[in-house]
Amino acid sequence: MEKEKQNLNAKSENSLSPCIANGQDRSKFEQFKADSDYLLEPLGSELNNESNHFTNDAVQLLKFHGSYQQDNRETRVKGADKDWQMMLRLRSPGGYISSKLFLALNKLSNELGNKTLRVTTRQAFQMHGIRKDSLKTVINTIVKSMGSTLAACGDINRNVMAPAAPFNKSNYQNARNLANDIADLLSPKKAEETYLELWVDGDLSYKITPSKKVKEIRKNQFKSGVFSGDIREPLYGSTYLPRKFKCAVTVPGDNSVDLLTQDIGLVAFTNSKHLLEGCNVYIGGGMGRTHNNEKTFAQAAQPLGYVPIHHIFDLVQSILALQRDYGDRKLRKHSRMKYLIHDQGIDWFKKKLKSKYFTHKIYNLKKEPPFKLEDYLGWHKQSKNLYFVGIPLLSGRLKGKLKEDLSKLIKKYQLEIRLTPNQDILLCNIGAYQRLSIKRELEDVGISSPGSPKQLERHALACPALPLCGLAITEAERTLPEVLERVQGELSELNIDKSILIRMTGCPNGCSRPYMAELALVGSGLDTYQLWLGGSPNLERLAKPYLQRMPLASLEKVLRPLFLSWKTSKGTISFGDHLHEIGDQAIYDLLSETEQAP
Repeated sequence: MEKEKQNLNAKSENSLSPCIANGQDRSKFEQFKADSDYLLEPLGSELNNESNHFTNDAVQLLKFHGSYQQDNRETRVKGADKDWQMMLRLRSPGGYISSKLFLALNKLSNELGNKTLRVTTRQAFQMHGIRKDSLKTVINTIVKSMGSTLAACGDINRNVMAPAAPFNKSNYQNARNLANDIADLLSPKKAEETYLELWVDGDLSYKITPSKKVKEIRKNQFKSGVFSGDIREPLYGSTYLPRKFKCAVTVPGDNSVDLLTQDIGLVAFTNSKHLLEGCNVYIGGGMGRTHNNEKTFAQAAQPLGYVPIHHIFDLVQSILALQRDYGDRKLRKHSRMKYLIHDQGIDWFKKKLKSKYFTHKIYNLKKEPPFKLEDYLGWHKQSKNLYFVGIPLLSGRLKGKLKEDLSKLIKKYQLEIRLTPNQDILLCNIGAYQRLSIKRELEDVGISSPGSPKQLERHALACPALPLCGLAITEAERTLPEVLERVQGELSELNIDKSILIRMTGCPNGCSRPYMAELALVGSGLDTYQLWLGGSPNLERLAKPYLQRMPLASLEKVLRPLFLSWKTSKGTISFGDHLHEIGDQAIYDLLSETEQAP
């Protein structure tokens, strides 16, 4: 293998990067990544200077290290510098957080952040309000508490999702293990050394340690096709990916991970011997888009086929390598894999994959049970002698007394934490003899019915939006409680005792995956939103936009005709399914009633 690496290294010195080899011109940003010395400079030079913020070039590299620079718009003072601070996101495959890491995060957020933690829709914690001069201390502490922020952002594979429930069932265990292995498989090689150099002074003892199986598979990154041409970063190359890349693993029937929104979605099948036998594979999902730009759009993943487990790791590497080589490196808004598949077609993608990257057979999909959006709230049996409890957190925000009370509970009982894609938190590994005590302590802090939150709150999501997100056009997280209350008021007045899957974002980028919701509000102006309708409650169908600029003040007026139509439908059909059934013209007719109303 060493001789093969030397030969490859000699070849790579005179070879073009994959994007140039395929006839594309590099954008300035692509060249910037290539010149950064594997995501080091100018971030390394700026980390300890006297400035209270990073330059734009350093900020672009900072994303690969798990952080975004933000400005608190509400504390701006005319004529003064912006209120610069950092948002930091963790890498936590499947949402796993040890008690040690959680307690470290809680302390860091209190002492060096804005005293809150936030569960993201990709099963990771975010911290907000970190000052530049504290950033190294925070990341250093996280790494030494056995956590990481590497590749939580940036043009690289992001946090790998899996069902958060810690069931001691072979299918769930297999899905979690597969997610962990994929996260390790797709972790960058040289960038990890840069990461450790910057944040823990080069202590390589904190390197991610893949399983023996994954170490062997990673050797295939030097094989023709998958090899980037760069021996130091064999899978990614010095320019990494054209844009972010997202993977998720689940078990048949469990769609807690929003499978069809992923670049690669895997449904893992377990055989009668409790071993993984293979995966149904879906590719090309993605939520991000831009208002008034029809070349950008949300797209649900398409089926690729079924692949036996002994080839699944090679397939995942191969799909990523194909996107690395053929994804758009000139126009970032058009760089996700969904656009490559849309423009070239799924048949082209399959043909290209098989001709150069993945030579094994891809079979027809295995039959799956219908998807269901699982949330694991309330008490559940984890194994014979263990339990876990799912605690709802609206928009994932953990703060104030609840945050401190849960921290004391986690410390006292040394509980493992699992974060869900629905932005909730699971307290795990609760012994049967501890269950009653923990149940009482939760009641004492106001959590008496964790399995029964308000109906509309149960699956509602919102992005953070204002005041910190630089992309936000309007409110989302802070307005969501009021929106849900107003929607519930309409439903109650009409005697409709059914729930609706509602999602809300402050801009069109889709961080809360609004385009899969039954009802979504997507920020398009100050207190103004696009209205998206018709997704399915099990997250199988994309919604559609019906109003481009709906003032939030008109919410009830706009929704009432839709709710009345739903009320008269037969059976127990969901709101999204009802709208899908009656069709676009009927929906537009109902919305036009709003315009004619006094």
